[in-house]
Amino acid sequence: MNVIIIEDEKPAARRLSRLLAELNINVSVLLYSVEESIAWFEGNEHPDLIFLDIQLSDGLSFEIFDAIEIKSSIIFTTAYDEYALQAFKLNSIDYLLKPIDDEDLEHAVKKYQEMRPSTQKLSIDFEDIKKLLVNPIEREYKKRFTARVGQHLKIINADEVESFYSENKGTYAATIDGRNYLMDTTLESLENELSPKKFFRVSRKFYINVDHIKDIIAYSNSRLKIKLNHFDEQEIIVSRERVKDFKLWLE
Repeated sequence: MNVIIIEDEKPAARRLSRLLAELNINVSVLLYSVEESIAWFEGNEHPDLIFLDIQLSDGLSFEIFDAIEIKSSIIFTTAYDEYALQAFKLNSIDYLLKPIDDEDLEHAVKKYQEMRPSTQKLSIDFEDIKKLLVNPIEREYKKRFTARVGQHLKIINADEVESFYSENKGTYAATIDGRNYLMDTTLESLENELSPKKFFRVSRKFYINVDHIKDIIAYSNSRLKIKLNHFDEQEIIVSRERVKDFKLWLE
């Protein structure tokens, strides 16, 4: 399988290349800009798969497709919120939200390997996608959740949730009254339901609510520790890969 990466942040490109190497996938080329990518495609055979960052240093990567007819499969890598990416799903394109999680990467590669046709023609309306990204559609996120408590259903307001977390294959809501409620959902499903203005996934195990952060403490290996107002049953650590995005989210 011939794979290239187009990513303007060289550390991110090298990290993605290392993660792919762990999946026994060798990256043949790293490209860093729209201009460089166009020049490369004009003189080289197109790869089987491209990992493509949306925002490059010299413009949106869609400009590459304005200049060149790309015949490769694409997995987008992006820091855009998921609600702005529905067009990708409609076109059966996979994407990875930054910072890229190794398990998500493995899943995307397997999906490509299972779905890739012997010959593929790319058919994507990039103009529609660009409109979504530049002026994303506002949407309503869930304001209430339910959890079973014995024979009863407990209504939990999203604003009352300090964090959602996973433990022993279950997903829990930790609320401002110090209770932890078992939810009939997963953290992955919550990704589509939580407002990105309020909730941030600091690690594989935790989503936290910005309104209930009590303290943020420098931690080992360039990570951060989060203290919430009431929840103290587990340490909440912002993984090193998510620290930069977490700080931007706070602002």
